[in-house]
Amino acid sequence: MLPGAKILGAEDIVVRSCAANSKLCLPDDLFVAMVGAHQDGHDFVEEAIANGASAILSERALPTTRPVCIVENTQSAYAQICQALAGDPSKRMRVIGVTGTNGKTTVCRLIQSIMETAGATVGMSSSLGYDNGYDRQPWDCTTPNAAVLADLLSRMEYNGCTHAVVEASSEALSRDRLDGIELDAVAITNLRQDHLDVHGSVTNYHRAKKKILGRLRETGFAVVNADDSACNKLLSQIETPALSVALHGAAEITASVVERHKSEQTFLLSAGDETVPVCTRMIGDHHVYNCLVAAAVGLVYGVDLKTVVRGLERVDSIPGRMQRIECGQPFGVFVDLAHTHDALAMALKALRRVTHGRVICVYGADGLGDPSKRPLLGRVAERGADLSLITSANPGDESPLEVIHDILDGYERPARAHVMPNRAAAIEWALSEAQTGDTVLIAGRGTPNLQTLREEELPLDDVQIAQSWLYQDSRGLEVDVTVEDDGPVLLKFPRG
Repeated sequence: MLPGAKILGAEDIVVRSCAANSKLCLPDDLFVAMVGAHQDGHDFVEEAIANGASAILSERALPTTRPVCIVENTQSAYAQICQALAGDPSKRMRVIGVTGTNGKTTVCRLIQSIMETAGATVGMSSSLGYDNGYDRQPWDCTTPNAAVLADLLSRMEYNGCTHAVVEASSEALSRDRLDGIELDAVAITNLRQDHLDVHGSVTNYHRAKKKILGRLRETGFAVVNADDSACNKLLSQIETPALSVALHGAAEITASVVERHKSEQTFLLSAGDETVPVCTRMIGDHHVYNCLVAAAVGLVYGVDLKTVVRGLERVDSIPGRMQRIECGQPFGVFVDLAHTHDALAMALKALRRVTHGRVICVYGADGLGDPSKRPLLGRVAERGADLSLITSANPGDESPLEVIHDILDGYERPARAHVMPNRAAAIEWALSEAQTGDTVLIAGRGTPNLQTLREEELPLDDVQIAQSWLYQDSRGLEVDVTVEDDGPVLLKFPRG
């Protein structure tokens, strides 16, 4: 299975199960020594042997009596072994990998909806959770580790899935978690700047994203955003058939926005000589791009354009992705992940176009995230919002005030920024400031319902906080009712 490997202490090694955690190693397991961000698995070989490991997979020779298989990259080898032990499910399903800086989760859901509308059974793994074709469960990771991913694909196949959509983070690609998976299609939404704390530079970050193309099978295809300069450069480097999408430039599949409101937008989707209108409940240019990428995947799989449109329109909301909060209030409220400066800029720009009053932005940055993007968030919020309120997102081990100070460094006029570290209080204050015709954007977290503060996890749900305040605020509403004739009367009140 690993032709370039060198085996010491045996002619060959038969693997029936493996483990990458020495504490979880069971008798007869192959222990895989991987170098992580904080620990080196080679330092725990003796513990794995004490727990029953029968052989070791490592990147160097080790002083042990157990057989040792030496490879150049144990992370890649581990992923390949996990897929093999799961029966290589990607060889019998059409697996679609989705990556990019922004929009991955939404594109995954749109692709799933299109293919299900066309009659396929589609599994999915994204940052919102997984769907194995039998049940759906939430989780708190973008791309699971190699063992979990292999097991998930195996369950999808067992449950009759014909297609599987996998969201691939840059960290997962840099750690080779998708090795051993034969991708039938790759969709790249955009390539911007993110996770420099992990990758060190934008070049390394883009290089990690591009690794997904190496997982494409020879008969596979790719879809890229031609309006994104970094993606456009990839077109000449992709050896398999590739399809481009664009909203402003030239591409095989394009779109043009017809009208946009807070509650919906309509755009014309053009593919070849066909053009059809698409009406989505989710708004913004970024969502049009997401629809284009998903539509391209569906069209290559032979789904007709009308079915593609039905699949796109079926997805009327995605938790934490420009999620509209409607509680009868006279102003707009949206919750969006928008944790990068370009994502925040796109969200603010989309809301500016449909807002007659002020745009109010409540946002923050992760303490565990890339520090270099904090001033960029501040610069975007100052320019894109009429009223910006800096608060905490997930401070982690850092002081919330330190993170906020880094964001303030991006302001040309810091005195214009409002600071309120308590996120729940900040959201409620922003809502209390909103007037008829305004729009409030609550950005930076999306769907997580827990906030990490040092070593403590505290309940915090942006959507729930906003809804609770809006419902409470609407209870004092007075309604005048005029009854004419003797017919039945229907009274409509805001929920709550």
